[in-house]
Amino acid sequence: MSVPVRLPESFLVSTPPRSRLRAVPSPGASPSARTLLAQARQGLLQAEHEADPAERYVRAHLAALRGAAAVLALRGRPHRTRTKPMSAWVLLTKVAPELAEWAAFFQSCAATRHAVESGITRLVSPRSADDLVRQAGQFLELVDRAVHGAGR
Repeated sequence: MSVPVRLPESFLVSTPPRSRLRAVPSPGASPSARTLLAQARQGLLQAEHEADPAERYVRAHLAALRGAAAVLALRGRPHRTRTKPMSAWVLLTKVAPELAEWAAFFQSCAATRHAVESGITRLVSPRSADDLVRQAGQFLELVDRAVHGAGR
């Protein structure tokens, strides 16, 4: 005889392909997601006020990365079939396919961010830094909707 399992009301149960069950938190259920989003917003604000283009680029990319972490905190990890670590952008594609294009874009920017953090700043122009700040802001708007719900 099996005993029914009662999940907290803050979780919705969905049945993904391959019949694996996983709990998907409802919007706004994760304090850590809200905290990460607030940190992302603060990082974006710092990027907007940064005079150095290379530093502005790094701060904008890190703000987007914190936004991705907020979505991951909200939706949880995909079923682990590998033991090899995955980047946040790869994980984001798996748990939030609607953000896959953004994940691919920011993943493509990661090498430049790493180069700048290593001291190679010539790769970033003022325009590319401004563009990344703008794109990170657009991405964080989508993350905000995911974390706080579209009905805000």
